[in-house]
Amino acid sequence: QEQLVESGGGLVQPGGSLRLSCVASGFTLEDFAIGWFRQAPGKEREAVSCISSIDSSTTYVDAVKGRFTISRDNARNTVFLQMNSLEAEDTAIYYCARDSSECGGNALDAWGQGTLVTVSS
Repeated sequence: QEQLVESGGGLVQPGGSLRLSCVASGFTLEDFAIGWFRQAPGKEREAVSCISSIDSSTTYVDAVKGRFTISRDNARNTVFLQMNSLEAEDTAIYYCARDSSECGGNALDAWGQGTLVTVSS
């Protein structure tokens, strides 16, 4: 019953923007840190960003710093990933996950199904 559902992916040109959403059901999202991950074809899964449940502090992988912003709307049980200045290298399936270790990456115990982001001209 605990679910995370991503949406907002699609095709965008380099330099464009997308906003991904991650909606939780079956649990109260505000009680958990939520991370965004991505996996490109033929590559390993990569942690992109995370937002804490305690103080909404955020972390980002170096490759997206200054371009991506993670945020949360606890009233809507939703976490967002605003992606600006997208590059071809950002093409991947993006997943959100519940992180019961508060962004430590050690307790990823619920995952969404993923949403595909394709950055191409």
